[in-house]
Amino acid sequence: MSVTSIRLRPEIENPLEALAKKLDRSKNYIINQAIKEFLERKSLDEQRWSETIEAIDSVKYSNVISAGEVDDWLDSWGSENELKPPQI
Repeated sequence: MSVTSIRLRPEIENPLEALAKKLDRSKNYIINQAIKEFLERKSLDEQRWSETIEAIDSVKYSNVISAGEVDDWLDSWGSENELKPPQI
């Protein structure tokens, strides 16, 4: 594990200190958790952006499934004649 130093402004340090006491956790623990959650959120944002670009390209090149095909497939769920998912 590496050590990184940071300077915290009082408006961050004071609530952090209070939260650490309230949770009976170290400031180090809380900071690590916050950074971990931030990185996970950024990774998810990046994944969603990539999927959005992929979806836009699909529409641009007419690689889409019609709403009617999707409705028919959904309507068949749970029936004896359940349809396979529509394919592009």
